[in-house]
Amino acid sequence: MSAPDLQPEDAKLVTLARSARGRTGASEGAAVRDTDGRTYVAATVSLPSLKLSALQAAVAAAVSSGVEGLEAAAIVSAADAVEQEGLAAVHDLTPSAPVHLAGPDGALRTTV
Repeated sequence: MSAPDLQPEDAKLVTLARSARGRTGASEGAAVRDTDGRTYVAATVSLPSLKLSALQAAVAAAVSSGVEGLEAAAIVSAADAVEQEGLAAVHDLTPSAPVHLAGPDGALRTTV
């Protein structure tokens, strides 16, 4: 299944996550959509004093903007599975929010 097979708003999350990854050259890009339809985008943060997955960084950006719930999230990564820390961060806000994992080409690998 590819990103176009997703609902349009979820496919947009994959596109935004791909652009965050491409723009920064990071290993991952992520995007989350809040319950008001606003999106937050981030890439992997890898500093000597701070390490965040792209999904953790996107959730942090949303929370720091006052978001209390998420509708969905997407990660673009070469990884085969959604990393557990980022998944936990999404589910801390909304346990039922789907998290889509797509490869660097935008092809959907899984939804959890």
